[in-house]
Amino acid sequence: MCDACGCDGTSSKVLEINQSLLAANNAMAEKNRIHIESLGAVAINMISSPGSGKTTLLEKTIDVLGEELRIGVIEGDIETERDAERIRAKGVPVVQLTTGGACHLDAALTHRGIHELESQLSGKKLDLLFIENVGNLVCPATFYLGEHRRLVIISVPEGPDKPAKYPRAFIGSHVFIISKTDLMPYFDFSIDYITDDALRLNPELRVMALSSTSGEGFESWISWLRSLCIRTV
Repeated sequence: MCDACGCDGTSSKVLEINQSLLAANNAMAEKNRIHIESLGAVAINMISSPGSGKTTLLEKTIDVLGEELRIGVIEGDIETERDAERIRAKGVPVVQLTTGGACHLDAALTHRGIHELESQLSGKKLDLLFIENVGNLVCPATFYLGEHRRLVIISVPEGPDKPAKYPRAFIGSHVFIISKTDLMPYFDFSIDYITDDALRLNPELRVMALSSTSGEGFESWISWLRSLCIRTV
């Protein structure tokens, strides 16, 4: 019992444990980054809430760039292989990581996924490695996986208030995609409003509004990926 305030010190112990876990995660993430670079790849950690269109964005991206760039995918989900099956149908190497209830990928689980993916490459290199995180705007924003860039996605049906509600997801990201813009006529959604909110949190964010269904705005995304692959990260 603390004489000064009467507490039992539990809060400080929880804080110390959390800091230790994050330090261990970050150390493994740095090893992941080195491993990813040894494969020749730039890694992009994709975070969003469920249903924002991450997997559809990947499918469309593979359709456009699959013949030009060597793409690999690590899929994170609580259960099922469904997302990996969709990507596998596109003919690119993919690993499904199921967390068994955890709401995010961590560096250790991602490390396993990198090794499994490498076994599919048969010595070949990659240009892009997409890590599709578990659908959640909270926990994935905390855990560094070894990625070079972090991408946050908000879809039009989710509403424009997400940057204010989930600031860490935007503060820690490099790119913000507003997805499903083909649904704009059916929702009360302002691209200017959500963009301003996001840039107040992180003025360095690159913002793109696009539709994977109609292709509207998709060229900006594709151009950014191309430029990412030809520069030193």
